Amino acid sequence: MLQISPAPFRSILVIQTKFIGDIVLASTLARNLQLEFPGARIVFLCEAQFESFVTAHGIAAEVVTFRRARMRGTPLERGKELYAMVRALRRFRFDLTIDLTDSKTSRIVSGFVNAKTRVGYNPPERPLKLLERQPANLYAKPYGFGGHHFVYRYLSPLEALGVDLRVTVPSFQPSLFETAKALALLGKHRLRPNAFVAVHAGASFKGRQWQPERFAEAIDEIATGTGLGLVLVGGPSERQATAPILARTATPVVDLVGRLSLESLLAVLKQARLFLGNESGPMHMAAAAGTPVVGLFGLTHPSRWGPVGVPSIALRPPMPCDCVAKDLCRWPDPSKACCVWRLEVKPVVDAVREVLARTEMKRERAV
Repeated sequence: MLQISPAPFRSILVIQTKFIGDIVLASTLARNLQLEFPGARIVFLCEAQFESFVTAHGIAAEVVTFRRARMRGTPLERGKELYAMVRALRRFRFDLTIDLTDSKTSRIVSGFVNAKTRVGYNPPERPLKLLERQPANLYAKPYGFGGHHFVYRYLSPLEALGVDLRVTVPSFQPSLFETAKALALLGKHRLRPNAFVAVHAGASFKGRQWQPERFAEAIDEIATGTGLGLVLVGGPSERQATAPILARTATPVVDLVGRLSLESLLAVLKQARLFLGNESGPMHMAAAAGTPVVGLFGLTHPSRWGPVGVPSIALRPPMPCDCVAKDLCRWPDPSKACCVWRLEVKPVVDAVREVLARTEMKRERAV
């Protein structure tokens, strides 16, 4: 086994090429590294659209980016993007790389960067294919520190490095500028801080999106029963998922889908009384901002991917699943399974009421 030098690392690369929820959970690793190696230059490799979020919230001092569309393009496009990525990374002369992505591409990147200490997972998430090489020379467990949530997968490299665990929950505070923008935006729509529910109805795959008609029914019941405002949030690509909700609700709903940067979204989520939505990146952002969460899950188990650090309820239909979308589901891949469609409206509304009741004292203090 590789012997770790007692000298602190000076330049650290964290390879995290997945999505915003993964970035949020991986921020705990970054925070522990910052505490252990306060003089180190920590760089994240991530998709270009997450660059400003990573730097704005102190996850890393610097970022090297790639474009996912190029990496999914023609062989020539993939080759050019990979070459540009590796060339930018090699300029840093890293002495430690931590491959959180654990994919064929991330292993190629780690190998080309060729830091003295290269942390990878043993065993990898997916078995290495024929002729594929594992460049790591220091191995992390699939889940470290005895944890079972995915955040402990991203913390596991610390255990391999012999670094003490100090931070286990993601936590972000919006900047004063973004907070002021959020308050002004809410005021424009006659919404008070801590007096609305933020609803995220999108997801990366249609099967992970609770049905629009059920979201609409839940929104109407929540508005009638609580008097809280309702705000729809999401990215530009999620407008198609939210349009049917707006068409069906009797309740006036503020539509902010596609109108917020990630930094502005965090600031809006921070002001929400509660977050309701599918298993998603915004769900993890809301929890990291300290907002109570009701999360809707399908085949993915909440014990692995549920919100952490805040009062929450994660709803999941009973398993095994009586398939409701045989033509669409790609079981057993949880990212392509439609089990969340089996959730009824009543338990979702009841969960919202329960979390609101559980956190009412906190709300009164905030007001």
